[in-house]
Amino acid sequence: MSVHKQVRKVTTHRLSEMKLRGEKISMLTSYDFSMAQLVDQAGIDVILVGDSASNVMAGNQTTLPITLDHMIYHGRSVVKAVKRALVVVDLPFGTYQGNSKKALSSAIRIMKETATDAVKLEGGSEVLDSVNRILSAGIPVMGHLGLMPQSINKFGTYSVRAKEEEEAEKLISDAKVLEEAGCFAIVLEKIPASLGERVSKELNIPIIGIGAGGKVDGQVLVIHDMLGITQQFSPRFLRRYHNLADEIKGAVNHYITDVKSGDFPNDKEQY
Repeated sequence: MSVHKQVRKVTTHRLSEMKLRGEKISMLTSYDFSMAQLVDQAGIDVILVGDSASNVMAGNQTTLPITLDHMIYHGRSVVKAVKRALVVVDLPFGTYQGNSKKALSSAIRIMKETATDAVKLEGGSEVLDSVNRILSAGIPVMGHLGLMPQSINKFGTYSVRAKEEEEAEKLISDAKVLEEAGCFAIVLEKIPASLGERVSKELNIPIIGIGAGGKVDGQVLVIHDMLGITQQFSPRFLRRYHNLADEIKGAVNHYITDVKSGDFPNDKEQY
């Protein structure tokens, strides 16, 4: 009789356990089956199907154009590949702001059509009605505060947020509002490290940073950025772990040369 090794699935409860024992949470984005399979097999804790797909997959300047149907397509592709990681799908711009019934409908569609584990949305007290309604249906919600890309036209810049005391206090207040509502975790983007540390200490739920310093409970990066597939985006918080852009172009150049010269396919590569 064969014995199959059991993979312990990462859950929202398990993330809370990780925070309690001081184990950092690793999180990366993925948008397709093949990449998600590799990321999951490598042992990542959380995979975010981010609306950053609007930028890195579709070539848009902002995250605003991506639709709910697009996010469901990417989410379904990722979930099929994942055996261990917790999968979170972003609610895209226009699917939850200012209309809690629409927010619930959007979240239900994502859960039913992708089989993801949770959804993520941007904002604090302004979107509390939507958060409450989604949570009332038993759908886990991850928050997102600090720099919120869906609000880029309001901010007018991608610079560091909450450097001034008033905005910092609002962020802390919003984080507590999200925790009290029942969010299982919050992403903090591009804020001072000292503020990230304070939020992590004052809240019981995990705080995942992207440009929020090293004293939060985990980190997230866009996979195309950390692998060096994208080259034009170089914020201070980004560490490139590879330079796949050059490697991919080199491989393609090699392939072109072999095709042009008649070297590919050789005798062993044909029937």
